[in-house]
Amino acid sequence: MALVEIRDVHKTFGRVEVLKGVSLDVEEGEIVTIIGRSGSGKSTLLRCINALESVDSGDIRVEGEKVHAAMRDLKKFRQRVGIVFQAFNLFPHLKVERNITLAPLLTGRIDKARARALAEDVLTRVGLADKIDAWPEQLSGGQQQRVAIARCLAMAPHLMLFDEVTSALDPELVGEVLKVMEAMAKQGMTMILVTHEMGFARNVADRIVFMHQGRVWEQGPPAKLFASPETPELASFIASSR
Repeated sequence: MALVEIRDVHKTFGRVEVLKGVSLDVEEGEIVTIIGRSGSGKSTLLRCINALESVDSGDIRVEGEKVHAAMRDLKKFRQRVGIVFQAFNLFPHLKVERNITLAPLLTGRIDKARARALAEDVLTRVGLADKIDAWPEQLSGGQQQRVAIARCLAMAPHLMLFDEVTSALDPELVGEVLKVMEAMAKQGMTMILVTHEMGFARNVADRIVFMHQGRVWEQGPPAKLFASPETPELASFIASSR
């Protein structure tokens, strides 16, 4: 059984069909990068996997459990499936430690005595141990995004979803976030990433999925897709991304 199983998923907003029969499997420990032009359905697919959006038809399962917006244990499900967006979404009135430990405390995963140790651990993993007592406004955009990643790691997820997490950053800050994600990949975290960072996709991903017009158009190992795309749509996308 794959960790993520997606079968013939359709999703419509109004009169626009955004996902048109998407099927995809992601194995435990696999790094899958989803690429494609704006409007191809990449972000919508991630939101459906995390049950932030419901599907109109088809089936999504994570660790064998069917995903839908009315899941009885939706909060527990989202503890296992973390998602990081391009907007950092940190609470500006809370220090870094509290931003990270708020959810684990509220869900009872840890007690107050262990909270700081947990924050120190995940901040060390993203290279920000010295920022535990900082306010979000005192951090750069790259640092805030790394705190957002640390906040997800604090819930010990089985799957991490990343939706264009570097697109809101200045170019000089992108590298520090990608470095953290590379380290997570090496540690065996299962990850599905939507990104325009072609270098990261080429060097880190186990598999690239190219979406076009709401469908999985091509997929395969990075070396194969970049060297010999099978469709003119992928060839054009790669050429425009250089």
